[in-house]
Amino acid sequence: LHDALPIYLLRMTERSRKYLFHIVEEVERRDLPMELALLPFIESAFNPQAVSPVKAAGMWQFMPATGQSFDLKQNAFRDDRRDVLASTRAALDYLEQLHGRFGDWHLALAAYNWGQGNVNRAITRNQRDGRPTGYTDLTMPLETRQYVPKLQAVENIIANPERFGTELPVIGNHPFFDTITIDRDMDVALIARLAEVDETDFRSLNPSLNRPLVMAAATPNILLPWDNAEIFERNIKSYTGALATWTAWVVPTNMSPAQAAQRVGMTEAQLRSVNNIPPRMMVRAGSSLIVPRNGQRDADVPEHVADNGRLALQPEGGNLRRVRLKARNGD
Repeated sequence: LHDALPIYLLRMTERSRKYLFHIVEEVERRDLPMELALLPFIESAFNPQAVSPVKAAGMWQFMPATGQSFDLKQNAFRDDRRDVLASTRAALDYLEQLHGRFGDWHLALAAYNWGQGNVNRAITRNQRDGRPTGYTDLTMPLETRQYVPKLQAVENIIANPERFGTELPVIGNHPFFDTITIDRDMDVALIARLAEVDETDFRSLNPSLNRPLVMAAATPNILLPWDNAEIFERNIKSYTGALATWTAWVVPTNMSPAQAAQRVGMTEAQLRSVNNIPPRMMVRAGSSLIVPRNGQRDADVPEHVADNGRLALQPEGGNLRRVRLKARNGD
């Protein structure tokens, strides 16, 4: 484990380079403790694609319901819990709210990890028993008890890596990315080409996008490496081709992927791949699918579809049978 630690720290710190300057800026702007900028090291090792066994997602590891309460959209087209700007804004909003409730940063961090209801109940138990209610006084799961010490350990290692036998990459004191606003739907592949970046690098800065199309009505702000943002702005001015070859189609009735593919001029394999439809599943009416543009479907995706697109599936041959049972006394 001791030998593996420097490699793990190096990989984690290298990953943080894309995002850390922005997070530090936001923490400073709000006048919050700077240690909070290091929380994604603990939560996700700075991996915006991280998903926990209990379905927490993104750098800041938002649970689905908590994400929704902080306006992080989660639909068929995007998951804002993975969005660098949106999730950072939401995480700092949440931490400020928790600090306001508990009046103590250690308790706020415990609540971020364990849930504010659980921390509140632990405080109430101690108050009832006449015991103190500080972070170290509460009965908490081991993970929560170790949460603040872990954060302090990361802070110590980053402040003095030589002491812990590791060498960390230098993180420049300048923005890694710039924000570009788009007002028309655009293919991810085209954005990457005009910005002269690899599509993988584009997706690492825009990890909330899980389809080949960026919808202006839903994600008008995209991130590009600082220098490539300037290249994109220059190239888009002289570009005269189509901006998008994809759009969204709302399925009018229950149908198989093969039927849907035939309707929109795709192969079944393409439709399944682009929309992540697993085998032996039917697509239910009202689902929003990404499909090629053609003469009938060539408009930008409207806001209500872009913000609320869902993929509803049911097993093939999954018509439910109604069974009538008579309940007796004691059943």
